[in-house]
Amino acid sequence: MTFASRLGGWLFRQRTWLPLPLVAALLLLPAGPDAAGGPLWIMGALVVAVGEGIRLWAVHHIGAISRTRSDRLGPLVSSGPFALIRNPLYAGNILLWAGFAITAQLIWFVPVAIVLLALEYHAIVRWEEGLLASRIGQPYEQYVARVPRWLPSWSSRPEMLAPPVAATFSWRQTLFSERGTLIAIGAGFLLLWLKARF
Repeated sequence: MTFASRLGGWLFRQRTWLPLPLVAALLLLPAGPDAAGGPLWIMGALVVAVGEGIRLWAVHHIGAISRTRSDRLGPLVSSGPFALIRNPLYAGNILLWAGFAITAQLIWFVPVAIVLLALEYHAIVRWEEGLLASRIGQPYEQYVARVPRWLPSWSSRPEMLAPPVAATFSWRQTLFSERGTLIAIGAGFLLLWLKARF
């Protein structure tokens, strides 16, 4: 196992607390003097909504396995957003953080957050890909050859529209599974509103 893969496994297990420095930065760094409050709030909220929309779509297709903190694997999912990009949950997370940085009126921090998260998620993905390749084998290798890791491929539109593999995972279950993220989004906007007020 390579160093990057070992680091990715460690980061995966620590991902609950890893965002805390980003949270602190968004709440403690002052907005620039020329920050345009209202428009940036709207733009940031839209970016957050897109990021969470991608996450909800992905969770609807992958099911409860998206919440695991172990190396337990579910079935190979190649429908919905997983037909366009192999890591839609992480892509959604990057958009969430970019949206919050915009909402916090810290435009200069957007690329910083994106780079930090991209490095973290790239290491995690290298570890996850090693697990998937060793446990699923050829079907996963075929999936990797067909679907890019980070930049969407629009050539897989039929699979994108396919129903979830876990067809019993309803939208209600999707929302329940994603409740922690939805609560964190609400809390994030509340804290940024309080920061702007005081």
